[in-house]
Amino acid sequence: MDITNYINTDFKPIDSQETIAAVRDFLGDLNFSHFPVLEEGVYIGSVSAEDIETFEEQKTISDYKYSLEPFFTRTNAIWLEVLEVFAKHHSNLIPILDEDNTYVGYYELEDIMSFFNQTPFLKEQGRIVKIKKGILDYSMSQITQIVESNNGKLLGLFISETTIDSVEVTLKISSGAINEIIQTFRRYNYEIISDHHEDSYITNLKERSDYLDKYLNI
Repeated sequence: MDITNYINTDFKPIDSQETIAAVRDFLGDLNFSHFPVLEEGVYIGSVSAEDIETFEEQKTISDYKYSLEPFFTRTNAIWLEVLEVFAKHHSNLIPILDEDNTYVGYYELEDIMSFFNQTPFLKEQGRIVKIKKGILDYSMSQITQIVESNNGKLLGLFISETTIDSVEVTLKISSGAINEIIQTFRRYNYEIISDHHEDSYITNLKERSDYLDKYLNI
């Protein structure tokens, strides 16, 4: 799947000599958090829809050049890199430049999320397992080996949370015996964060707890 199929050119970039009043009207009809600005054909940054409301309408974008945000992505960027730019700059639109720094269009967050939804990680059927371990102790290669040694197939995994001491990893597994995979993770000192009805360890704990409660109430 090629992310460049989502490059959008429906709206022309804003010229730096455009008045604030005109840009305010333009952005008021759209739902963009930012929009690219060009000066003599060169990308100089994106204006924030929130900032534009505070500018004097008789002035031009060039008068507020200092406020433009210079983030962008490249035409050869992969979709994970593009998502990172979206998240880092809290924007729903990212300008795209080619290797010569020429502006070619923009990505919209909604389109990229649609692309993400077509990846096997989300599209294919599978089981989600969340594990936790010390930040210096976990190993992606070990995690993969544990899944595959129990005849599991990974659709994907990513670090979903970190602290100073620990890391949480979310996995999506398309096949394999989930209980055996979970118990193997425990033997390697991974904590299981997600709940699974197949988890024999939790089932045994519950049965022992129920037995103890029954014994104490005799």
